[in-house]
Amino acid sequence: MRIVKEHEERRNEILDTAEKLFVSKGYRKTTVNDILQEIGIAKGTFYHYFKSKEEVMDAIIMRIIDADVAAAKKIASDPNIPVLDKLFHILMAQAPKFGGNKEKMIEQFHQPSNAEMHQRSLVQSIVHLTPVLTEVIKKGINENVFVTDYPQETIEFLLASAQVIFDEGLFQWQPHEAMQRAKAFINMMEMTLGAKKGSFDYILDILMGQSENGQ
Repeated sequence: MRIVKEHEERRNEILDTAEKLFVSKGYRKTTVNDILQEIGIAKGTFYHYFKSKEEVMDAIIMRIIDADVAAAKKIASDPNIPVLDKLFHILMAQAPKFGGNKEKMIEQFHQPSNAEMHQRSLVQSIVHLTPVLTEVIKKGINENVFVTDYPQETIEFLLASAQVIFDEGLFQWQPHEAMQRAKAFINMMEMTLGAKKGSFDYILDILMGQSENGQ
């Protein structure tokens, strides 16, 4: 078991170091040699764990997504949170914390030269979050909160549209433009999930409160 632990520790050390360099130097400017020198390991050791810098970035993306999925599962399984609230809490949990590593990595995704990496991160996020949110929707259907024959597909469309439209690296909306789209998105959620009109009004109240406070 000790060998397994050492393997994971070394792999995480490579990922932590690469993530730090990607944030400070930029993904494109960081080389495998930079990572080797920062850690103090041989090239053969690096290639024992990863085939390329691209594979390292993929692993970093999956580590971020795994953390997001874990947070989503925790919210989804909490019996004290109503179904309508679970959706909002899960979506809010995905938002990067200001100044955090996730936010800094997302800045790297938004670089024009990293478009393919950004696309992969969006796809993986949708693929791994959809099952968690689908279970929430199915629970809502059983509780007569939602009415839809396509819980999984509806979530896929909602996640895909939200991740593109509200991506600040793709669209630089003015605050009033972003709010208008938030209103439209909430209306779409109600219609596609078959929720009663006004079910998600509390989300708008929260967003408007944040906007007024300059957050």
